[in-house]
Amino acid sequence: MGTVLDSHFLALTAIVTVGYQLLFFVITALLKFDKVTDFAGSTNFIILAVMTLVLKGTWHFRQVVLSFLVVSWGLRLGLFLLLRILQWGEDRRFDEMRSNLGKLAVFWIFQAVWVWTVSLPVTVVNGIDRDPSVQAADIIGWIMWSVGVSVEATADQQKLTFKNAPENRGKWCNVGLWNISRHPNYFGEILLWWGIFVASAPVLEGAEWLVILGPIFLTLLLLFVSGIPLLEQSADKKFGNVAAYRVYKRTTSPLIPLPQAVYRSLPSWFKSVFLFEFPLYSRNFPEEGSTW
Repeated sequence: MGTVLDSHFLALTAIVTVGYQLLFFVITALLKFDKVTDFAGSTNFIILAVMTLVLKGTWHFRQVVLSFLVVSWGLRLGLFLLLRILQWGEDRRFDEMRSNLGKLAVFWIFQAVWVWTVSLPVTVVNGIDRDPSVQAADIIGWIMWSVGVSVEATADQQKLTFKNAPENRGKWCNVGLWNISRHPNYFGEILLWWGIFVASAPVLEGAEWLVILGPIFLTLLLLFVSGIPLLEQSADKKFGNVAAYRVYKRTTSPLIPLPQAVYRSLPSWFKSVFLFEFPLYSRNFPEEGSTW
């Protein structure tokens, strides 16, 4: 493949990704079984990382490390989400899709695009021959990944424990990391994938820098599409008339963990510009004094 990335290498990863997601789409459509959705997404990352590492066969240290980081993340998240959905029951995201094949297909196509795009940094690193020595960017990226995956895993476990406690039924999670961020798991996921990109930087040249589209796509997806907006809308509808929740939302950072006392003291413009407190997160938040 030379010192530059072969376009056929990227094409192969796209074919494998679409094929893998198509398999689970068929399972979901025919059997009306949607409990493997998140598992299919997470394990697809593992498949791409391992496949590209083995096919290239150069086994450079940087390639092995980044592949290991992606596989570790995918295994942890995939198993966690699978066990959670098996415990909780049906995936409510599919309530309107089970009888609509078109909507279901669009979801699985979008999931394939998500996996392939976010995987670009590790795919490109695994597909080229350049192998500069370990640099500061590598170490910084690995640290970012370590912090991110730790935050995500901790937040996931804290919320699961909270939800499983009978006394917390019908309540929103505001313990641990959830006391300093409304979506700490998303903060962790965004940070770890930016870490993967930073650690890939030492080998990138020319058009290969377009792999930055991976973490950008993930960030925009969670900030504006299927992540925070949907969860904020759901929480506001459920708890918007609860005084304690209203205080929690106004004093807790939407993404970046910050002590509530600090976040509360910051001006609104600063929250919007630097801390991602966007108006769309409060479209369903009742005005002061309104009743439901």
